[in-house]
Amino acid sequence: MAGGWSRDGAVSEQIEASISDELARMKARRAPVGESLTHCAECEEEIPEPRRVALPGVKLCLECQQERDGAWKARGGINRRGSKDSQLK
Repeated sequence: MAGGWSRDGAVSEQIEASISDELARMKARRAPVGESLTHCAECEEEIPEPRRVALPGVKLCLECQQERDGAWKARGGINRRGSKDSQLK
């Protein structure tokens, strides 16, 4: 399905590229690396042993991690469509 000046399959490619970018962003921030800390990097409370074993490389206690996960973070969107309508929004 071609629309306007775009070639066949361009919309599907845009969707696939957006999904790939989002998956890469999620994977990059998901896995902690290195050795687990014994105390939280933010509040200095002890991190329980079961948490350190379950998540190698963990740096935050459960309370601080839940607070950080709940915080809204704005991120810039990428306008992959060159149509006039998408540029007006």
